[in-house]
Amino acid sequence: MGERLAEEVISVIKRHPGVQKISFIGHSLGGLVARYAIARLYERDVTEASHHASGECRVDESEEDSCQKDNLKGKIAGLEPVNFITCATPHLGSRGHKQVPVFCGFYTLEKVAARGSWLLGRTGKHLFLTDRNEGKPPLLLRMVSDCEDLKFLSALQSFRRRVVYANARFDHIVGWSTSSLRHPKELPKRRHLKRVDKYKHIVNVETTKAASSQREVRSENMANKSETTDMEEEMLRCLTTLSWERVDVNFSRSRQRFLAHSTIQVKTYCINSDGAEVIQHMIDNFLLLV
Repeated sequence: MGERLAEEVISVIKRHPGVQKISFIGHSLGGLVARYAIARLYERDVTEASHHASGECRVDESEEDSCQKDNLKGKIAGLEPVNFITCATPHLGSRGHKQVPVFCGFYTLEKVAARGSWLLGRTGKHLFLTDRNEGKPPLLLRMVSDCEDLKFLSALQSFRRRVVYANARFDHIVGWSTSSLRHPKELPKRRHLKRVDKYKHIVNVETTKAASSQREVRSENMANKSETTDMEEEMLRCLTTLSWERVDVNFSRSRQRFLAHSTIQVKTYCINSDGAEVIQHMIDNFLLLV
């Protein structure tokens, strides 16, 4: 899916060559798809294919290539990256304890789900960290560092803003910890959550600075550690080396609370309309660069 999204972005850019900036908003699995796509598009020359297709010749290729690399540095598909926003996205996968609330924290159910993840196809294996193609670490574990061919962390770092919207309660599919990029012990106490300004269901907004832990973690090293080290801790440690804005949402006073996973993005207005203020908060804080 990440490959298809990257190709779709390229096709849009080619149809609208005047575009200069780019932002991504992803809900649930879409947030992970977007993270993969931006790594595919990071410092990539999307005009290269069209040059070859048209048979266009270059007089001084070495000089031009050097210039292009400078122009593409820190950009996504040649565009300036601005906002990267996710809503109810399982950034740490679904394997960890209480990361899928519908299992009610029962270890037995969580283990059964992990073992049966193959029933959900490749996506299920990715989410439950059971994919190990060609001896490589699980994809989500690789997506927290810069690999040789894909710069996952650098692509994320290139954005001016990185924001995670997370359901604090009533999301039965994605847990609060994995969607807000926090260790369970770091989650705010629910009794301390209060309404933020005019947004009735937004109960906490915080901005974190980049953690001081070592930033560069190679996937080769993680392959050796994954058997003995908690993969979830490793992903969290790497992702929090970047700064994030965290927005916690609580639909406990809404009649639509049991549909929180869909309500946070207003999937269907007639049954998820209470999430409109979350979208409005997103719009009000969307960074626009002139």
